[in-house]
Amino acid sequence: MFARLREDIACVFERDPAARSTWEVMTCYPGFHALTMHRLSHWLWGHRLRWLARLNSHLTRFLTGIEIHPGATIGRRVFIDHGMGVVIGETAEIGDECTLYHGVTLGGTSWNKGKRHPTLARGVVIGAGAKVLGPIAVGEGAKIGSNAVVVRDVPAGATAVGIPARIIASEQEKARHEKAENLGFSAYAVTKSEDDPVSMAIHGLLDHAVETDRRIAALLKTIERAGVSLEDDVATADKFDPNYLSKIVD
Repeated sequence: MFARLREDIACVFERDPAARSTWEVMTCYPGFHALTMHRLSHWLWGHRLRWLARLNSHLTRFLTGIEIHPGATIGRRVFIDHGMGVVIGETAEIGDECTLYHGVTLGGTSWNKGKRHPTLARGVVIGAGAKVLGPIAVGEGAKIGSNAVVVRDVPAGATAVGIPARIIASEQEKARHEKAENLGFSAYAVTKSEDDPVSMAIHGLLDHAVETDRRIAALLKTIERAGVSLEDDVATADKFDPNYLSKIVD
């Protein structure tokens, strides 16, 4: 039990730069509290103490804003960040190393008994507000964009965005999301909406940044082919010569 607690605390430090101390994580992180209490609920559920399991889950939701059905199966080193509004259904299965942000729903699409909730493989990241519905599979290392609605399987390593969710396929889209990840906000996975001018503007800025990076890389390759070592020349150049860079290019 204590080994699992240490793992849970360590994964918070790995994925949340705001975490400052072990005491802070243990006392101020609702995702940590919800997962710890879920282990008790799941144990009670497995021993057919169903009412006690549901009561413990209900109290946990009251305290944390995170609803996890006692029957849900959750792996090791799972991190629920912020957590408010997260709902995880009875037959959901979450693999090791997964990350869920606030407002995520792992829900069902029918009232039938049996498997009716998603299965997440290892290392899945689900952005804020996303809905993953039905007995579908999300492959290892896949990413679900914020506010996406996923109703079909997602392949391993893929990124799904939009309503209904689609798999990012074009090179431009891949480059855009890689740039977003480098800038540090891909976990919340900005998605494009033709009706949202802010979203369109963000995508325009990302596309411009990608194109600028491409041109700079091409320029550096051209300079290298010309036999010029830019770093050495800049280090020894007259800093007050305004025409220095143009001389290198010429």
